[in-house]
Amino acid sequence: MSDVLGVLDPAAAPSLRWGIIAPGGIANKFAEAVSQFTAGQVVAVSSRDEGRARSFAERHGIPRAYAGHEALGADPEVDAVYVASPHSAHREHAVAMARAGKHVLIEKALARNLVEVNEIFDAARGAGVFAMEAMWTRHLPHIAAVRRWIADGRIGEVVTVVADHGQSLDLGPDHRLKAPELAGGALLDLGVYPVAFVVDLLGAPTSVHAAGHRTETGVDASVALTLGYPDPVFAQASCTLKVKTPTTAVVCGTGGRIELDGDFYGGTVARLLAPGKVREVVEEFDGRVANGFQFEIAEVARCVADGRVESERMRWDDSRAVMSVLDEARRQMGVRYPGEA
Repeated sequence: MSDVLGVLDPAAAPSLRWGIIAPGGIANKFAEAVSQFTAGQVVAVSSRDEGRARSFAERHGIPRAYAGHEALGADPEVDAVYVASPHSAHREHAVAMARAGKHVLIEKALARNLVEVNEIFDAARGAGVFAMEAMWTRHLPHIAAVRRWIADGRIGEVVTVVADHGQSLDLGPDHRLKAPELAGGALLDLGVYPVAFVVDLLGAPTSVHAAGHRTETGVDASVALTLGYPDPVFAQASCTLKVKTPTTAVVCGTGGRIELDGDFYGGTVARLLAPGKVREVVEEFDGRVANGFQFEIAEVARCVADGRVESERMRWDDSRAVMSVLDEARRQMGVRYPGEA
């Protein structure tokens, strides 16, 4: 892919040697993106279960597999580490890797709460290493198209943003997403996407109003958020573990609107619609791509090559703003994780 709307070809980014913590499903997608779409390579993987690490390494042609994560941090051939462990372990793993001198890309949501987010960034700043939340949506071509249309005034002044993320997940009571000790629930896994999308376009909200339901284990199952901004701007974001929703997004302005097909957070189609019309498409951008993780991976590689500790596309303050919303929503829902700071 060539330069599209300022989105550079991931294959043209500098090479980076990656380590992976926690070889689960999302780590599979990450490893495939590195090997198939970038100049980088995954050179090591670690897990508490050595057999699991070795199996993952064999599947992806990774030369080294470690039992435990300390050895990964000590590996001199690892430049950067992708933290794919449960939310409850993000702070521990990201801080340890940063202090070991490794650049870190941490799965979203970045941590359990804002205190832990700040601890991660403080550790990265202290070690002089790059750190970024793995909100891959931020780096995709269709999001660049949306931002370009808004910047060019194609929909006038933005008044409201609406986004949802719902999945029909038949989960047992011991599943990770229902486990308070693993920071389960809909918000950190699903709600982070629509909230991050709103923050990307509107910045941090001035107020948060949350309503919803909890699971039998006490974590959030469904949450509807209204995010306040100076008049007349407002946003709505929702998430649920109960049903598959359209998982679309709409940006409405005084001069038109933008609609994103589901799933809006992955590579998809964005449409610019005429003002006051039900469905008159003025312009369409087809942002469908294979995998999609390669764009954030390339962003890390470019920032590291440039000596930067944070990305302008996914700034530390953006992650703080998103987590502040999730924290307040959980507070209003009465959801607290064991051992939270």
